[in-house]
Amino acid sequence: MRRISLDSVDSTNLYCKTLLSAREDVAVTAAIQTGGRGTKGRSFLSEAGGLYLSVLNFYNGVPAASVHDVMVRAAVAVCRTAEELGADVEIKWPNDILAGEARRKLCGILVESGIRGKKLDYTIAGIGLNVKNDISRLGGIATSIHLETGNSYDVAETAERLLAHFAEEADFAYYKAHMRFLGKPVRVTEGEETYVAVAADVLEDGRLVIDRGGRMRALSSGEIAIILEGA
Repeated sequence: MRRISLDSVDSTNLYCKTLLSAREDVAVTAAIQTGGRGTKGRSFLSEAGGLYLSVLNFYNGVPAASVHDVMVRAAVAVCRTAEELGADVEIKWPNDILAGEARRKLCGILVESGIRGKKLDYTIAGIGLNVKNDISRLGGIATSIHLETGNSYDVAETAERLLAHFAEEADFAYYKAHMRFLGKPVRVTEGEETYVAVAADVLEDGRLVIDRGGRMRALSSGEIAIILEGA
């Protein structure tokens, strides 16, 4: 896989989109992002000392539903990397990695895809991992590898470690085991309604099963948003 390392870019995901015509798998990293994005268009603070990485992959004959495997691979890669560096992590459905007893955000993941018919054409897996960047402006909602472990790791070496794990097969059992909120109450926002339900399960297609007073429903991240009770 070709590697591209940039000093600064608006967004590594957006940069990958400029490379689509080449039909070549590539990993892009940037020292800083000036327009980092999370899910639903939210901004993502991307200052020096963080790991900002996007991986562009192309596919041939893979069902479109397999896009969730890419999210699983990305989340598992981040968790395994963070654990090897000494951080205690968990996954908040669908795409945030939390760390420590306070369950602060350590990493955000944004997977974008191109579909042709019913087949997956390409995916761009964007990962923003706080390694040793200054996150004090975020008001205590985020954390970093440095804050969790007391160690200042090299960002480039962390990227190589993460990419090695991302190249592994999707490990859904590991992914699900790190969703430690399963079986616990969550606040669910569905349209204009907010209610408390139990997060019962996560299906292999990415949907979250909630138990609302004995009524089980499987919902996608596009349909609902959740907040962990006590968070």
